[in-house]
Amino acid sequence: MPGSVDLRIGIDVGGTNTDAVVLDAANTLLAKYKTPTTPDLTSGIHAALEAVLGQVDQPIERITHVMLGTTHATNAILERRDLLRVGVLRIGAPATISIPPFSDWPDDLRDAVSAGEAIVPGGCEVTGEPIVPFVPEEVARFCEKVKGTAQALAISAVFSPVSGDHEQQAEQIAREILGPDIPISLSQGIGALGLLERENACILNAALVGVAHKVVHGLREALARNGIDPVAFLTQNDGTLMGLDYVLRFPVLTIGSGPANSMRGACFLADVTDAVVVDVGGTSSDVGMLLNGFPRESSTPTDIGGVRTNFRMPDLVAIAVGGGTKVAGTPGAVMVGPESVGYRLRQEALIFGGSTPTLSDAAVAGGRAAFGDAAALAGREELLAAALTRADELVAVATDQIKTARGPIPLVAVGGGSVILPDEIAGVAEIIRPENYDVANAIGAAIASVSGQVDKVFKLAGRDRQEVLDLACGAARDEAISAGADPRAVEIVEVEEIPMAYLTEPVVRIRVKAAGPLSQM
Repeated sequence: MPGSVDLRIGIDVGGTNTDAVVLDAANTLLAKYKTPTTPDLTSGIHAALEAVLGQVDQPIERITHVMLGTTHATNAILERRDLLRVGVLRIGAPATISIPPFSDWPDDLRDAVSAGEAIVPGGCEVTGEPIVPFVPEEVARFCEKVKGTAQALAISAVFSPVSGDHEQQAEQIAREILGPDIPISLSQGIGALGLLERENACILNAALVGVAHKVVHGLREALARNGIDPVAFLTQNDGTLMGLDYVLRFPVLTIGSGPANSMRGACFLADVTDAVVVDVGGTSSDVGMLLNGFPRESSTPTDIGGVRTNFRMPDLVAIAVGGGTKVAGTPGAVMVGPESVGYRLRQEALIFGGSTPTLSDAAVAGGRAAFGDAAALAGREELLAAALTRADELVAVATDQIKTARGPIPLVAVGGGSVILPDEIAGVAEIIRPENYDVANAIGAAIASVSGQVDKVFKLAGRDRQEVLDLACGAARDEAISAGADPRAVEIVEVEEIPMAYLTEPVVRIRVKAAGPLSQM
């Protein structure tokens, strides 16, 4: 296995296209390729790999790293498929029995995931003191009940990010009864303090372990079929990398990695660290905010497939504005989306001989793009002009929603459909359209750094603020280094402190992220 960083391949498997690029050690783009996404993950990745390797006039032994971003976890939840059946154990009786697990889940998703649930005594106060004694016999009784039906286990306890002892004791009991190989997810490493949202994220994580195994197997098989043996990573939803073993433990963190890749790619291509990024695909646009070169994280609970969660996610505004978005109505009452022709753009759009007006047709009619047969748009100019105006309004509103300050800031336009965007948007200082904008997602995967994050509640207990802050920063650095970051280049990129009020002793929640480039050795 190669030890130093030489040629890297970035791959992004989206809902419509699979993109691949090759970068050298100086981040120079050597090859790029875009192919339709296949239902079979391995075939699409294999085709993309084969194409970019064919463009690079270098020995394949120089390929040292491959980074993959995929929407498979998101799609599995949205489509309710390939999910494991999960036994759900909450350690929080009697305080939390009024709202049982799965209370706010859609019925069809609950039916697809649940293998039984229970609430047993335990959990702690926000100070870390036990609320009531932990009862191992109750945990053992639940494990015996779900033995043979549960394919994975999700364990959550009240305030486990403060003290995870009860979750760890329950995990040990579960492994003795259910066997050492059953996937077990503990909520303390996945979500924030709020119990229900953290429990939901933990259940989704456990349900996605089978999907993670399929993705990892597909990537390894595609690499083997192309005769290369690089170090492989998957990208996660903060725009950084995680090793394949980490993916198998925390597959839920791949949700949202696609937009994060595009934003990191936009940062690299446009050479900016703070800007609005609009990634326009075939069906929709994701509008996000870059801060210090990384996607800004959402500070509010996030809905995934109808389930409310509180693990980290990029802060995005998604709108139904894409290259394949359908246009209907009249010039005076135009309708833009939400339906899209998607990957059928070249069969259905007017400029390609089809019969469905789309925003790509509108962009050609408005002089923003020059592809296809513009003569096919005759007689529809007014409708398409009205559609373009409506799309511009939607983008302007989304941009205004995602901004954090009133003043104008740069906007980076990426994605294959970004040609439909106007040259001016209210509140935007300039619109940057970087070269290779159409493969920004794959480039974002290839240049991704490695990160480590700590999100814990600390009791000061005689220590001063700086002492616990240093402790958190050190833990985040160690996590980044253990994940593969270069120890000499790891930096603290984000620090957040939240004092906890109304307690008898000083307690503070600290969230720290450290990030750095891949280690050379």
